[in-house]
Amino acid sequence: MKNQDIRLPAPKLTGFAESLLLASGTAPADAASVAQHLVAASLAGHDSNGIGLLPLWLDHARREFVNVDSTPTVLAETGIILRINAGGGWGPPAAESLIERAGAKALEHGLAAATLGDVHDLGRIGAYGEQAAAAGLAALIFVNVTGQAPIVAPFHGSDARFGTDPVCIAFPATANRSAFLLDMATSRISLGRLKLAAARGQDIPPGSLLNEHGMAITDPAGMAGEPRKGALTPMGRHKGYGLALACELLGGVLSGGGTIQPEHPREGATRNGLFAILINPAMFGEPGWMEHEIEALATYALASPPMDWDSPVLYPGDPERALRGKRLRDGIPVSAELVEALNAAAQSLNRPERLT
Repeated sequence: MKNQDIRLPAPKLTGFAESLLLASGTAPADAASVAQHLVAASLAGHDSNGIGLLPLWLDHARREFVNVDSTPTVLAETGIILRINAGGGWGPPAAESLIERAGAKALEHGLAAATLGDVHDLGRIGAYGEQAAAAGLAALIFVNVTGQAPIVAPFHGSDARFGTDPVCIAFPATANRSAFLLDMATSRISLGRLKLAAARGQDIPPGSLLNEHGMAITDPAGMAGEPRKGALTPMGRHKGYGLALACELLGGVLSGGGTIQPEHPREGATRNGLFAILINPAMFGEPGWMEHEIEALATYALASPPMDWDSPVLYPGDPERALRGKRLRDGIPVSAELVEALNAAAQSLNRPERLT
């Protein structure tokens, strides 16, 4: 962490973000949802999807890349299917509503499938997995990325053709084990991590990045600026590439929002398509047996002697929970550059709030 980083309490950042979103013309309920989502991502350690996105998102609202007056439209609905078009509106409130409504169907019928299209950046996808798990549901969520130039190369490819299309899988907590939460990009590293490394003058792990000529490099500078030069590589080689294609098919095609193929406009603002399957585990077996099996499996996996005793085996979701507790106690680290950008955003909206 840079020496000039400061720590700000989550409530202060939430109030600041909400005030600026209201000033942008966002409805009060949506402003609260977006502000809480951004701060929650920072609390969980997902800084690339956290409060640092606020200046960019406010600029998108100013440029009308976000429809701040949108009302989501139900395209189709049955007992177990829900399809919603967000009308170009903010991602977090639209996705939260989708998971809540589809979750009610899954609790009643055992399963539900839902799609969300024409929506601005959804932010941290793990938040929606956490929402489902908190309601007692398992979730499989696939998201594609459109609206901007691609940044991830296909396996064996030499230039960018995909976004960092995320996948999230969640399973509810048991009496003695917190919720399972797998939340990952299909690229080897995230663009946010690359930008952070570039800002610190650090190299990134070998095999994570190609330059504009398709050659492997470790210097992130070319991809951190505009226009971006090069491409991230897929996670797990062919596996990440296959998952990215799956996200495009499930999130892009089924949602009706379209895929990243070049017939669709790329104005520079992130847009997402989401496909989710929600499952009520209680309808698939005896709950007591399930809880025992989950806890026994987790105990077995985590008991593996670590290769590095400073890095023990963890249960997916534990790193976010640990960091959330620390940052709630100590504050969220915010760089001097980000404080300056946030304050500049407040000034541009004629708001008196300032972060110090």
